[in-house]
Amino acid sequence: MQFTRFKRLAAGAALTVAAGLAPGADLTVSAASSLSQAFREIVQAYEARHPEVKIALNFGASGALLQQLAKGAPVDVLASADQETMDLAQQQGLVAPGERRDFVGNRLVLIVPGDSKLSIGQLQDLAQPGVRRIAVGNPASVPAGRYAREALQAARLWPVLQARVIHTQNVRQSLDYVARGEVDAGFVYATDAALMPEQVRLVAQVPLDTPIRYPVARTAGSLHGEQARRFIDFLALPGAQAVFARHGFLPP
Repeated sequence: MQFTRFKRLAAGAALTVAAGLAPGADLTVSAASSLSQAFREIVQAYEARHPEVKIALNFGASGALLQQLAKGAPVDVLASADQETMDLAQQQGLVAPGERRDFVGNRLVLIVPGDSKLSIGQLQDLAQPGVRRIAVGNPASVPAGRYAREALQAARLWPVLQARVIHTQNVRQSLDYVARGEVDAGFVYATDAALMPEQVRLVAQVPLDTPIRYPVARTAGSLHGEQARRFIDFLALPGAQAVFARHGFLPP
């Protein structure tokens, strides 16, 4: 197993991004890892419509993005995968009051490696002896991990499974572990599972008491306020929403 190596590489990449966010860019957007593909496509369309603006994208776990922002990273727009992260950003005065809005939704799913021989079709099946490792985003910084923990606690499985959990630094790392067969199962968003249909198999949608909604807001320290607002408005337009839908996101 190479979990330590993966964590070290991921941490190094995060530090590199945080240390030099968007040199020479007009607008810096920090967004949850699960938004990577959709945001790259949307930014390309945005820059085609507004060639005078260049956007730098910074992806990571929502909690890590919040920490970067709190430490003074020059970010103009924050898009998180949960309400809790944005609540904290608002409480700390890091995002502009009154400009927060939800722009997409998602679903949490349980996946297994594509060639898995285990019989897993619901959360309770994770308690069987053959399931030894489960990839879950670190609940301290990864919204998908918090959602997974809440679901397992509601199913009264968390005490049983906690020792089998392999914490990851973001949802894409969970996806990677499952795709490589380094864990027996993992929790990711439906949009992530769709990226590797041959390497992973979706076995269950995870029931949650609260729907997953992604909020976005202009940061309080943005030096490009009007551009930030215009980009946030762009996310709600039919063209951008069509891109999100094509990547599997739900309407907000």
